[in-house]
Amino acid sequence: MMLLRRDYSLLGTESERSVERGLAKANWYRSEVPPAQLETLRQRDNQVAIRDTLIWFGVLIVCVLLGMALWPSWWSVPFWLVYGVLYGSASESRWHECGHGTAFATNWMNEWVYQIASFMALRNPTSSRHSHIRHHQDTNIVGLDPEIAVTRPPAVINLATNLFAIPIAFKAFRRMFYHLTGRLDPEEACYVPQSERRKVFRESWVWLIIYVFIVGMALTWQSLLPLMIIGFPSLYGAWYKFLTGFLYHAGLAEDVLDYRLNTRTYLVDPISQFLCWNMNYHIEHHMFPSVPYHARPRLHELIKHDLPEPDRSIWQAYMRVIPVLLRQLKGDDVFLVRRLPNAARTYRADLHDLASV
Repeated sequence: MMLLRRDYSLLGTESERSVERGLAKANWYRSEVPPAQLETLRQRDNQVAIRDTLIWFGVLIVCVLLGMALWPSWWSVPFWLVYGVLYGSASESRWHECGHGTAFATNWMNEWVYQIASFMALRNPTSSRHSHIRHHQDTNIVGLDPEIAVTRPPAVINLATNLFAIPIAFKAFRRMFYHLTGRLDPEEACYVPQSERRKVFRESWVWLIIYVFIVGMALTWQSLLPLMIIGFPSLYGAWYKFLTGFLYHAGLAEDVLDYRLNTRTYLVDPISQFLCWNMNYHIEHHMFPSVPYHARPRLHELIKHDLPEPDRSIWQAYMRVIPVLLRQLKGDDVFLVRRLPNAARTYRADLHDLASV
């Protein structure tokens, strides 16, 4: 069966079609968790979040100070590389978790880290908050989910340049200039409520002031050093968040109402777990987004009997998804089916008739 290119925008015919098929804000499958246990898992913990945030900021500060001290010698490169990953990649999980309000028990702490991490990750805080709400409501529903990163067939050039966040940066600055004129990007207008739009515009003005100041410093000093501290790390340090975030939904089913079929959980090493704040437990997160990052491994143990077997590593996940994407590039209408355990509960797994592998 040949693969037909679909319209992934929020403004096209696929959006209308998904609404007509009852996929918008629908009832999704969730594994059963006893209410008392779920309530325990939902407990936010300042102590854990503050510890992990202090480690994050502490290593950032040490690396930037050593990078500045050794600048411009080659001895500074390892420190800039670590700084870049912590700035351009680890910020993504902090933006994400604090946007859900689950990292800290104290709300202002969530908001403080959220604003900083959003800037690092090139995401307008208010616009991205509402985009992500829509992503959770309509996960991998074509025409409704604004955060589908891997289309079918894959857009190879877009994916390759995302290693350095180039499409993300282009979209962020294009939207920022929309906001500076008091307008939203047309797709943003689909999910940002009227009451929140002034906040979007105000945040973009703050961003502009910061970037003008940094560029002004670079020109005055005739040095790239200010941009190595703020600006460039969002680009050269984004490769890790792309490699891990790519796997969350890539190659899986579209237009289904079961997170087990369109979302991937995979296991990682302790350093990766710290960098992505347990976002590798992605099925668990979509099923129960109110469960904080530090409790996701425990949630996984509770419901793993109802989930597909997780990939044992990032490498194994890529070895499974890449052949599917290559077949899609050749025009085959296929996706990767997640096999459920025999003990798993069944659900209305698929709402369309497609080939699968």
